Amino acid sequence: MAIMTNPTSSWADGPLLAFDLETTGTDTGTDRIVTGTLISIVPGREPQVRTWLADPGVEIPAEAAEVHGISTDHAREHGRPAAEVAAEIAEALTDTWHPTRPLCVFNAPFDLSLLDSELRRHHGRKLEVTGPVVDPRCLDKRFDRYRKGKRTLGALCEHYRVRLDSAHDATADALACARLAWRLAKTHPDEIGTRALAALHEDQTGWHRDQQHDFAGFLDRQADRATDTAEADGLRARAADVRARAEHWPLALVAEPA
Repeated sequence: MAIMTNPTSSWADGPLLAFDLETTGTDTGTDRIVTGTLISIVPGREPQVRTWLADPGVEIPAEAAEVHGISTDHAREHGRPAAEVAAEIAEALTDTWHPTRPLCVFNAPFDLSLLDSELRRHHGRKLEVTGPVVDPRCLDKRFDRYRKGKRTLGALCEHYRVRLDSAHDATADALACARLAWRLAKTHPDEIGTRALAALHEDQTGWHRDQQHDFAGFLDRQADRATDTAEADGLRARAADVRARAEHWPLALVAEPA
C-alpha cells in the first residue's frame, strides 16, 4: 500500500469506495448475499452506484426479509443467480479498490467475509484484499471506547450526526458508512485523517484484535459468574471462538462454506 507524501492531506478528501451487503442472516459461513452496493465517490462528481440483487438459492428467513425488505419470492423473480452476483461484485472491487483508494465498510469482517464465503462456495476462490479498509465501527470503538450504547450503523450515525437515508438498504447504508468514515477522519485528524492508508489498515488490524480479546475476557468473566454449568461452558466456548477470530481482519476466519 502507498504511503501519503503530504502529511497535511487526508485520504478522506480523495476518492473513496463504499460497500455494503444485505443478507439472509448473520453467519458468514452459511448465510448468503441478497443485495449489494458498491459506490465510487470522487470529489466534485456524482457518486457512481452499482447495485446487485441476488437469488440466494435458499429461503430468505422472515426475520431477515423484515429487516431489508426482500422476500424469497421477490429475490427469485427479480434476482440474478448468486454465483453471477458474487463474481461481479468481486470483479468490481478488483477494478476499483487499490492501495490509494480505501474501501469503507461498516463491520468489515462481516460483509467481506460473507462475500469471501460466496466466492469460495460458487467459484472455489477467495476474496482478494487489494487495498486498505476503513471500518467506522472499529474506529469508533477505538476512539470512544467507553461510550455506552449500541455500535450499530444507525446508532453511530445518530451519535456523529451523519445522515442515514434508509437503514438496511444497501445503498443508503454504504453512503452512510462513507459519511461516517469522513466524519471520523475529521474528528481525529492525526490518528485517522492524515494517517497513511497502509498504516491505518494495520492499525485497525491491531485494534480489532484488542477489541475482540477484551470481549472474550468479558465472556470469561460472565462464565465465572454463571451458576449453570452448561451456560458457563457455552460462554467459555464462545470466548475461545472470539479469540481465534480476533487474529483475522478484515476477513474473518471461517470454516468452509456450507
